[in-house]
Amino acid sequence: MSSEAPLTLTTPLAAGATLGVFGGGQLGRMFCEAAAKLGFRTHVYSPDSGGPAAQVADLHTSADYHDFAEVDRFARSVQAVTLEFENVPVAAVEAAGRHTRVRPSGEVLFTVQDRLREKRFLAGAGVPVAPFASVRTAGECYVAIDQIGVPAVLKTTKFGYDGKGQAKIDAADKAVEAWDYLGRHACVLEGFVDFAREVSVIVARGADGGVSLCGPIENDHANHILDVSVLPASCSEESAAKAREIAKQVATELDLVGVLCVEFFETQDGQMIVNEIAPRPHNSGHLTIEGCEASQFEQQARAMAGLPLASMDNPRPVAMANLLGDLWADGEPKWEAAKAIPGVNLHLYGKGDARPGRKMGHLTAVADTVEAAREAVLAARRALTD
Repeated sequence: MSSEAPLTLTTPLAAGATLGVFGGGQLGRMFCEAAAKLGFRTHVYSPDSGGPAAQVADLHTSADYHDFAEVDRFARSVQAVTLEFENVPVAAVEAAGRHTRVRPSGEVLFTVQDRLREKRFLAGAGVPVAPFASVRTAGECYVAIDQIGVPAVLKTTKFGYDGKGQAKIDAADKAVEAWDYLGRHACVLEGFVDFAREVSVIVARGADGGVSLCGPIENDHANHILDVSVLPASCSEESAAKAREIAKQVATELDLVGVLCVEFFETQDGQMIVNEIAPRPHNSGHLTIEGCEASQFEQQARAMAGLPLASMDNPRPVAMANLLGDLWADGEPKWEAAKAIPGVNLHLYGKGDARPGRKMGHLTAVADTVEAAREAVLAARRALTD
């Protein structure tokens, strides 16, 4: 199919329409699976020819994001485009937007692709964030440390994820050393938040401004990589309501159409401080597939297709545990042993190279209590290598 639909088109797409996605990883894979259940075809655009998303999509274009002739052809072949990660070049998104609706927009992408730009946007919108300062030179390092104090965290403004591109500073005289360690790139220095827990809220927002929320989800990390997520989080209802309100505010201020994850630090006194935002489905939201009335991926497809959003309420507690490449160290994990644990669901991403720290899949479990759901996924993960 071809489409010359302008970006402002809001008419709902009919079943059989083709939805495009920039990015070929596991988020794209789960999006394609959810879109298919709604009756849509999918077309993946990514430089990799055999990635997780391409394995399940109807169509796949393997080309560089800066190959604008291919981007043009791709955009003409679909009725809407979304993205599975936020480092797609803005120029590619804007080029696609000349031929079809792109959700989220290039403007949203531009805002979140730079940590300093993101922090300034959030602070300007009145969203609570940790104190921060720009660092581009050694001199600015000293000024920023004097302004923010220690402990603090220095982060590169671009391409940081899973703990990469950041360094904690516990002493003021170590600031320039940390900047050198990060490659003397443009950075943002953030005040360290003494948090009680880390939580996230998944927001789906439609073209009509309608919003559907999931969370807060409580997240535990290991070596800076998400390890286990549970829903609902153990924070107070007052703090949970505050997080949901802030997440909705962020999506509205961005004028986002699609799915957004807002990550928070909850302080010891129950305040919610926004850490990062991502205009796409999020690792912590994978538990929505089994745990919620509609998954984050279904909501992504609904928002881009102009369909009414569904509810993301969770009838029962749910937990998710990530599966990293480390589990393959002694050979193929024991999948049947994990699946034998009642209530456990296994998701594998179709990746061939099981490197340490690489996300290869995840487990979920729905139970009567958060503790039971958490223990089920952890027991299943242990069973993989026992």
